[in-house]
Parts: sequence; structure tokens; C-alpha cells
Amino acid sequence: MSRSGVTTIKDIARQLNVATSTVSRALSGHKSIGLGMRLKVQQLAREMSYHPNRNAIAFKQRRTGIIGLIVPNLSEHFFSEAISAVEDLAMQHQYHVLIGQSHDDEEREQRIVEAMTQQRVDGIIVSLAKHTVQYDHFDRLESYHIPVVFFDRVPQTAEVHKVHFNMESGTREAIEFLIDRGHRRIALLNGPECMPSTLERTDVYKEVLAQRRIKIDMGLVASTDLMPDTTYHAMELLLAQKPRPTAVLAMNDYVALDVIEYIKQAGLELNKDLTVISYSNLPISNYLQSPPLASVEQFPYRQGEAAADLLMDLILNKKDGEQPFQQVIIEGKLVLHNAFKSKPGK
Repeated sequence: MSRSGVTTIKDIARQLNVATSTVSRALSGHKSIGLGMRLKVQQLAREMSYHPNRNAIAFKQRRTGIIGLIVPNLSEHFFSEAISAVEDLAMQHQYHVLIGQSHDDEEREQRIVEAMTQQRVDGIIVSLAKHTVQYDHFDRLESYHIPVVFFDRVPQTAEVHKVHFNMESGTREAIEFLIDRGHRRIALLNGPECMPSTLERTDVYKEVLAQRRIKIDMGLVASTDLMPDTTYHAMELLLAQKPRPTAVLAMNDYVALDVIEYIKQAGLELNKDLTVISYSNLPISNYLQSPPLASVEQFPYRQGEAAADLLMDLILNKKDGEQPFQQVIIEGKLVLHNAFKSKPGK
């Protein structure tokens, strides 16, 4: 054993009377070393409590074995599911994940990117803060050869690697579902206007209504910054319209919960006086006494897994020259909540 008391490759080689290169290849499972020798080396390594020198490996491979992950809020179920997926896939590649949350603040997001750059992460996965409109802090990562993959909340430009939900097909399915149930006055409760998904959702809304020959009334489109007070104000504006909407498509389940509370306070009956459909499909919705009628599942685990898979490919299979930008689109699915599903035998 070395003077430091830590077992090294040289110690194992000395015990077996073989070259250190033989031990190194055996520990990495290199095919040039016979199975018998590989097993013998690995067994002795365990007995001697050998642990690889990660710093030395990182220096040799020019990798740290760490990737960064930036999300708006760790407490949201969508992002916790995505984080689990990223960690699961990273672990398969013996990578660790450094996590930061922007709290939807662009300046905080910039500071996290800078801190992760200083930590020399091998790559970054990020879901943008809702107010992020400039991407310079991500563009600068190119000079450090740190690849970036965006997911869920992604830039509109095609010149980035990104994974996202198909907002067009998901929104279309939700609105057509409401139309097929007889609704003609359908309100859209959108997110902040600075978010690309807000404009996309509005465009699909107008397109579907036009295709189904339903009059477009922009008085039925309102925005919230995701906080209860602005959601309540938006609902006041929507319900003041004449005639009143009979359904509302809310931008996510958290906003939908505030909408449901407003409906109760207004003395209306949920999904009778005003039907609610949302996005995200939080598992808790199936246990609520008064859930939205349905929700568009956006598959956060799949998004996180696909983003991590793409990033690991960029890190581990670096090629000379520029790599073409890749886009992965996750199809959504409208899910009817348990309270509204037909019971067995009916």
C-alpha cells in the first residue's frame, strides 16, 4: 500500500507481479486482458478496497464525470420527475448530477451557469426560466466546449439541442375534445407572454377554432404569471365576457388548481358551469375531490431521459467539427381523470 494509506494500481500490480498497464486494462474490462486475469485483478481490488482516482481519470480523459442540471423549481412534480430521469441515466454512465434552480429568475440562471462553468461540468441540461429572453450565458459555454441540451422550456431557435413536448398536438387534442363535448365558448388561460409556449398555445387555439368554424373571440384569452392573484384576476376577466365561457384550458395543473378554487368562490360548479382542462397531469389530480376534467400528459420522465441521453452522446462521442443540432419531440396524451372515467361494467 502507498504511503498515503490508499491502495493504488501499483499496489495491485505488485501483489500480482504484473504490469500496472495490465491492472488498469483489467479494471476497465479491456478485451485484451483474458477473463481469468480480469477476474483475479477485480477480486484483489475489492479485497484491498481499491477506488479509482477520479481526479486522475478526469485529467486523462478531460472529463469531470459531472453534468449540470438547471430547472425553474425543484418542488414542481414535473421537474422532480425529470430530475429522476436525468440522474438515472447519468448513473448508468457513472456520472453525477449537479443541480441548480433558477426560481424563474434570468439573473439567477446566469449565475448558476457561471458557477457550473467554474466547476468544469462536462455538459448542462436546462429548462429555461420563464423570463429568460437572452441566451448569451449559454452561448458562451461553446468556448469552454461544454455542450448544452434544453428541455421542456426551450429556445425557439433551431440552432440548439433540445427536447420538448409537442405543444401543437397536445393543445389541439384538448381543444377538439372540448368542442366534441359541445363547448363553443372555450377560454384559454395562458402563461406569461414572454414564454414561447404562450404564443404557440395561442396560435394552435385560434387555428383549431377556425378549422372547426367557431368564432374566435380574443376576449376569451388571458394570461397569468403563475401566481394565484394574477390567475384570479384573469378568471375575473374571462367570466365577465358575454356570453360567459363554458370551458377553460389552463396552462398547467398548478394554475388549474387556482382556477378551481376561484370557481368555488364564485359559486359555480366545476365541470358543469365551467369545465376545466389543463396540462402536466399531476398524479395528485386523481385523488382530488374536484379535479380538472382532464389533463394533457407531457411525460416529464421521458423528457428528462431523452435530454440526458442526448447530452451523454454529445459528451462521450465528441466528433471533430460542428455537430448538427438535434431536436427530440415528445408526443403528449390527453388523460381523463379517474373521477370521470367509466366504472367497470358500465
